[in-house]
Amino acid sequence: MPTTQRTTVKSVCPLDCPDTCSMRVEVEDGVALDLRGDREHPYTRGFLCRKMARYLDRVYSDERLMSPMRRVGPKGQGRFERISWDEVLGLIAERFAAIARSADGPQAILPYSYYGTMGKLQAGSLDRRFFHRLGASQLDRTICASAGSLGYEYTVGRGRLGADPMAVPECRFLVNWGSNTVHTNSHLWSLMIEARRRGATLVTIDPYRSPTAARSDWHIQPRPGTDAALALGVMHVLWREGLQDDDYLLRATVGAGPLRRRVLEEYPLERVADITGVDVATVAAFARRYAREQPALIRLNYGLQRHYGGGMAVRTIACLPAIVGAWRHPGGGALLSTSGAYDFAMALLTRPDLSPPGTRTVNMNQLAEALAGELPGPPVRALYVYNCNPAAVAPDQKRVAEGLARDDLFTVVHEQFATDTVDYADVVLPATTQLEHLDVHGSYGHHFVMLNPPAIAPRGECRSNNDVFRALAARLGFEPGLFPDDETLIRELLDGGPTLAGITLERLRAEGSIRLNLPERYAPFADGRFPTPSGKCELYSERMEADGLDPLPTYLPPREDPRTRPDLAARYPLQLLSPPRPQFLNSTFANQAHHLASAGDPTVELSREDAEARGLVDGQWAEVRNDRGRFLARVALTGAVRPGVAVATGIYWSKLSPGRSNVNQTTSSALTDMGGGATFFDNLVEVRPLAAESEPP
Repeated sequence: MPTTQRTTVKSVCPLDCPDTCSMRVEVEDGVALDLRGDREHPYTRGFLCRKMARYLDRVYSDERLMSPMRRVGPKGQGRFERISWDEVLGLIAERFAAIARSADGPQAILPYSYYGTMGKLQAGSLDRRFFHRLGASQLDRTICASAGSLGYEYTVGRGRLGADPMAVPECRFLVNWGSNTVHTNSHLWSLMIEARRRGATLVTIDPYRSPTAARSDWHIQPRPGTDAALALGVMHVLWREGLQDDDYLLRATVGAGPLRRRVLEEYPLERVADITGVDVATVAAFARRYAREQPALIRLNYGLQRHYGGGMAVRTIACLPAIVGAWRHPGGGALLSTSGAYDFAMALLTRPDLSPPGTRTVNMNQLAEALAGELPGPPVRALYVYNCNPAAVAPDQKRVAEGLARDDLFTVVHEQFATDTVDYADVVLPATTQLEHLDVHGSYGHHFVMLNPPAIAPRGECRSNNDVFRALAARLGFEPGLFPDDETLIRELLDGGPTLAGITLERLRAEGSIRLNLPERYAPFADGRFPTPSGKCELYSERMEADGLDPLPTYLPPREDPRTRPDLAARYPLQLLSPPRPQFLNSTFANQAHHLASAGDPTVELSREDAEARGLVDGQWAEVRNDRGRFLARVALTGAVRPGVAVATGIYWSKLSPGRSNVNQTTSSALTDMGGGATFFDNLVEVRPLAAESEPP
């Protein structure tokens, strides 16, 4: 009688989420039977979000892509025939080599990826080496966090350093600023709840009454895109009423004098209230409590930077902890990301030195322009998509689809499922899931390095990103030493700076997860030293001035603000926000039956006042539109938005949505004030009833 082999494998959640959860996978005879949060991990503490709790449904879905395929129908129809790996690798290598030899050269080849997995190997290692060695165009991966990250770094320094999440229970005043922490950072939320049990106050600042706002003690609801003005009003109160920490300002900052003059002269509370829609009394009350109830933490998130002035907004808010001395305390200060604490040897891993000098860089938010030939450099003749679903998630979706439909564009898509993007591919490669490959993870929400060993063998003919790039490199005759095995890559990655000292592959195999070499009670700027050019928190930034930006915090309105664009607002008067839907992670899980059933139909949330003015009732199908495009959604009168604002959570796949489009048909490819970021929330629309003959099935 055969012997049953049952093992437990420690794995890591691959999602683009700050929690980076440790998971335990029960495997029997090569089949994963159970997956749950690791009770022994200090941050995960035994629970997973609703998305990852059913990850095995994804691994074993009948809809998984299981073999390489070649297109046999028109682009966009998703008709393919099965071919072998040998055939598909030969086809890709032949086309890439021919383009590289042509007059357009290798820069006519564009890689397109983001963080479908956050693993250091499968998200960004041999792929970078391959395209650098090939001489392909580089991709500026800016769709999520670049504007806020740069604004934050101008203020507190190179590297995304912030408060220690594990110290959050020690805080007395917790501010979720533009962060729906309940769903996008659920393990941090649990620590915030622990702090509340100890007497802390939870505040949420958000134009949308998100689940986090609804569960907080205090919700402050500014107009979209006005967060910087609100922060400047808070500063006005702090200095007007002498609530600043003069000792910390003197020791740890530069520019306090000029900033004080600006906020007292240019941002009186009446002006701030007029810009933000938040009354004077509320601004003043928040400032007083923020200064007095220490330790105080501001949990910044990336939603508030998705408009033109987004980088400056994050930069402005990041100044507040220094003004009140919140950085003195473990848990206090600000938290945008913890990723700057990791001393990974990323240059060794990605080898940017292999890319020829002068190689162009394409901003991923401008995929529509790139495919239309509107950017400098040669036309894009080949596109290689992995870890991303641009046909659903990229802005200006209608034009992106037009570009993907070009007959002269050779498109490769490496994917787990037949996404919107797959339908436009010339060849499709089946991808492994997190349980089927080796990887190592950092985090942008805690301070642990984590190993993800394969728990099961790859299903069907699926291959990991690195396996495919090794094979393509061999076909093109690239140096084998540049494309070693994954264990070698992990050793190179860990050969970094002091926070990684003593963290080895062998230790990770034995322990699974290891905390960085940081003090047990970690407060990164308690001593007043910052990794900036001045060594201090830069309230006035000479670097920003050299880069052509205002060196002091200021308010930059959205491009599509009804107050500054009355001409546009006359046609499209509603400011549309499109934050995540809890059942999806960007477009991941948006094709799975359980998650779709839980999410329900696409919705557009309106104030009752705005709905009545348009003859709309709760549950009715409506069209949301502007000059860029349209999508269909059910009206939802939840009471969660103020007049003049609409919210459409997503991201749904277009081909599974009524009207075969999603919210990104209306979003713009315009960029932020700094960092080349996306402006998804800088979006004026109109909502109108759907004609009866157009009613979705």
